[in-house]
Amino acid sequence: MLRPHLRKPQARINAPAAVFMGPRLRGDDMMIRFGLTVAAAVCVLDQALKLWLIFVYDLGSKGLVRLAPGIDLVLTWNTGISYGLFPQDGAGGRWLLIAIKAMAAILLTIWLTRTQARLTALALGLIIGGAIGNAIDRLVYGAVADFVLLSITTASSRFDWYVFNLADAAIVAGVIGLLYESVIGDRAAKAP
Repeated sequence: MLRPHLRKPQARINAPAAVFMGPRLRGDDMMIRFGLTVAAAVCVLDQALKLWLIFVYDLGSKGLVRLAPGIDLVLTWNTGISYGLFPQDGAGGRWLLIAIKAMAAILLTIWLTRTQARLTALALGLIIGGAIGNAIDRLVYGAVADFVLLSITTASSRFDWYVFNLADAAIVAGVIGLLYESVIGDRAAKAP
């Protein structure tokens, strides 16, 4: 006896909606896009703020500008890494630091492609964007533009924190996010 061939009905795709909505993203693809969007936003904001402070506000000619007690703006050029460690005055050192930043951004992006946690994607995006923002400075100016100075003043002394920028703050926030995720995140997810 011959059976008629049964076919599953195919889902009809609304072509205009498919074009407008784009391809359906898997969860990990969404995390990659989220992390890269955070990285791009951090980098753009960092560079826009630096350009405004250097060329429009002309912070370099103003010297120390007090914003609030313990918060000042002052333009410094950091030729080293964080906290001004390992300053590099020559072109070789500058290119070495650019290469290290590029390698870090690549490795962190690979990590981002494997994450499924939103906090991890956010943290990695902050670090990647900050690293790229500072690498752009080093490439364009030969040093990183830093401008925020935090200080504590008492009756007998003054303590100045290192001068930093938005990219540095994003990197620190990203590292804190990764630490939270690795130390507390697992325990919080397992709590009843």
